[in-house]
Amino acid sequence: MMRLIPAGESRRVRWKNDGGWTTEIARDPAGGEDFRWRASIAEIESDGPFSSFPGIERDLILLDGEGIELDVGNTATCRLTQRFERVHFAGESAIECRLIGGPTRDFNVMAQRDAVRAEVVARPLAGSMLVFAEAGTEWLVHVLAGHVEARRGDRSLRAEAGDSLHLDFRDAADAGRVALDGAGELVLVKFVALGEA
Repeated sequence: MMRLIPAGESRRVRWKNDGGWTTEIARDPAGGEDFRWRASIAEIESDGPFSSFPGIERDLILLDGEGIELDVGNTATCRLTQRFERVHFAGESAIECRLIGGPTRDFNVMAQRDAVRAEVVARPLAGSMLVFAEAGTEWLVHVLAGHVEARRGDRSLRAEAGDSLHLDFRDAADAGRVALDGAGELVLVKFVALGEA
């Protein structure tokens, strides 16, 4: 199954601590507070703690800004200063965030630890690439800039900057491959159900 998630469906919400904004791109399941996975973009405007998400694995990718420093529990400080740098951490860890030089935008992926594993990468797209839709997997393709067209058989979907594509191949009969053509920048997230390849 291929589904377009238009940018207009995203929901932008102010943080409870007033330190920034979260724009939710997609989640599974779609309704309610609990989720197997969730993808969003955060606008961090001031220093402060991150919310706690017990049982969740998190990935954060720097998109724009001078960067951030994260104190993750009792481990060493993690510093992100380059676009598309990524950090992975447990959602229940105590996180203190400091801005290096003003507000940032960051791509966030959360995955329920006992249900799904997320593999996250941000990359340019120039021409074509293939996404292999193995049984038990889902892909979220978020278009940061430019455009992408996803083709599978005789079906195609086009996504512009701010849009996302959800490629759901949890049904074994739906496995195969999807061709992505276009130009710009993407965040690709592969969700693998635990116990699946």
